Amino acid sequence: MQSTNLSISQPTRLLSSQDRLSRMRRSIKRNAAPYLFLAPFLIVFLAFMVFPLLYALRLSLFRTRIIGGTTFVGLENYGRAFMDSDFWDGIRNVLTFGAIQIPIMLGLALVFALLLDSGTIRRLTIFRLGFFLPFAVPSVVAALLWGYLYGQSFGPLAQIAHAFGLPPPPAFLLTAAGIIPALANISTWQYTGYNMLILYAALQAIPRELYEVARVDGASDWHIATRIRIPLIMPALFLTIIFSIIGTLQLFNEPQVLRVLAPGVINLHFTPNYYVYTLAFQNRQFDYSAAIAFSLAIVTAILSSLVLFLTFRREENS
Repeated sequence: MQSTNLSISQPTRLLSSQDRLSRMRRSIKRNAAPYLFLAPFLIVFLAFMVFPLLYALRLSLFRTRIIGGTTFVGLENYGRAFMDSDFWDGIRNVLTFGAIQIPIMLGLALVFALLLDSGTIRRLTIFRLGFFLPFAVPSVVAALLWGYLYGQSFGPLAQIAHAFGLPPPPAFLLTAAGIIPALANISTWQYTGYNMLILYAALQAIPRELYEVARVDGASDWHIATRIRIPLIMPALFLTIIFSIIGTLQLFNEPQVLRVLAPGVINLHFTPNYYVYTLAFQNRQFDYSAAIAFSLAIVTAILSSLVLFLTFRREENS
């Protein structure tokens, strides 16, 4: 009798252990599935973002000399960077650029988004595509296009003046006083549609019942736009401001392309990114260029954090 009980309980334990193993396998497969889908992105992200950043960070802590080789200098390159007048000249240029370009670009994006959301424009798809199309143009191509329009000897205005026997128009936009507005015009043309779509998507999320209630109370379209629509999309507007600040500090392609037309105006440290490029690929100072790049990242983080702080403070006060 005891042997019979042992023979019955032994298969039972065997079945229960097999059941636990099968449940464990299913659980592993179920939990591993998201990581398998994320694996391609993680591999590319680590290979082309994390590892290069760590390598650049390591470079920034060393200095290579012809005599003496490569030596560890710690934060000496960063101290040198924050005392570098060329670096701060580039920061001043991009801040001036941003002070001109960001309000104009976001103001136009907001106006276009309000117009599209108002329902007064027919064939919205065509208008959305038309506003967004410049964003699909690579920045180098956009700079070449506008550089052709700015050209004093080969631009369309110069050709028209030549056809009528008139002197070519003055190339104000390629002078020291006009180069930053010229660059701001290129970026405004290219990125207004992108920011417009962000604001338009935020406007589409607002319940339409709010507009109907406001109209019943006698509110005009102007009051609805300024008292309902714009306040409700302020988070999206601040998001576009942060994106614009980051993009402004990373300005590179446009001045590099236009430098051919204005070599005496756009120098090799006109923007911080241009300065990094010059140090790394022309002067071969890879360690110092890495320190400049991380210093730029620190400045970008400080400015972005300041905008976020002001945003959160405004929301708390409201």
